[in-house]
Order: sequence, then C-alpha cells, then structure tokens
Amino acid sequence: MTIPQLSVIEFKKWQDEGCEFHLLDVRTDDEVEICALPNAIHIPMNLIPLRHNELPDDGLPIVVYCHHGIRSLHTALYLADMGFESLYNLQGGIDEWALQVDANVARY
Repeated sequence: MTIPQLSVIEFKKWQDEGCEFHLLDVRTDDEVEICALPNAIHIPMNLIPLRHNELPDDGLPIVVYCHHGIRSLHTALYLADMGFESLYNLQGGIDEWALQVDANVARY
C-alpha cells in the first residue's frame, strides 16, 4: 500500500481553504511539549496499537505527522492495515512546517 505524501505547502493550502480533516500527531509527549500544530489528536506512535480506536471514523482524511515524516509514514501504513482509509503523511513533519510555513514553530 502507498500512503500519499502531503507537502507542508499543500497542507497549509488545505487549512486556508477550510478543508475538513483530522490531524494525528504521533510524536512523544516530550516532543509535543516543545511544539505542536493546533487541533491535533495526540497519540504517540508506540500507543497507536492500543489507542487507534480513539481516532474518528467519520470518513474525513487523516493527516499523520511527526518530527520528520518517518514515524508518521509507518503509523499511516499500520492504520491502513487496520482498515483506515484516506490517510496522508505530512512530508517532512513539523520540522519542515517550521522551515517552510511557520518560523515561529520551535525546531529541535
């Protein structure tokens, strides 16, 4: 299965156009304390197998993100295997977001 890659510029356009989606942050608690994107559902990657049932099943796209886009891709692949559809990986993660979209987001 292939998970579509969503660039941070495309994701910003989704936000600006008022597209409906769910944002899933799979980083650790410590990482989220440093910085986070607003309105994200936070479930650390290692807890996804135990807590994936907390994700909405309303058919809206789920954009998964992490620090650089690797953990989020693996999480999206896992969720696809669990039957979730309309999954996207935020390419480059929150670090790319800080570089290209919002310089006020802390980098680590």
